[in-house]
Amino acid sequence: MSVRDYECDFQGIVNHAVYLHYLEHTRHEFAKTLGLDVVALAKRHVNIVVVRAEIDYKASLRSGDGFIVGLDVAPLSRVRIVFDQEIHRVEDGKTDLILKARMTATAVNENGRPFLPPELDRFR
Repeated sequence: MSVRDYECDFQGIVNHAVYLHYLEHTRHEFAKTLGLDVVALAKRHVNIVVVRAEIDYKASLRSGDGFIVGLDVAPLSRVRIVFDQEIHRVEDGKTDLILKARMTATAVNENGRPFLPPELDRFR
């Protein structure tokens, strides 16, 4: 991916909240590669939600910077999954660590109760 101008704040760096979009987009794309349709799940009142976000910012991205987002996933408990993610700037064949994140997620049913439906076994 690359940084778009409107994602930067008045300091000329990516706003801290925008990184959450990059991380989420990567998780959605990963789910698609597993054949998991989060929109179809939501229509069945199964919503995958982030319940905890831990982010360690190491450096900043600027407009036009190219970057990659890495992702590892593992079960955390009977009803939670953890996504360990990193964002790296890519420039001249080198990568620089921008941030490390640990995103904890679960699924909730239409009553807001956490559970992991069989479809999410693909994340295990």
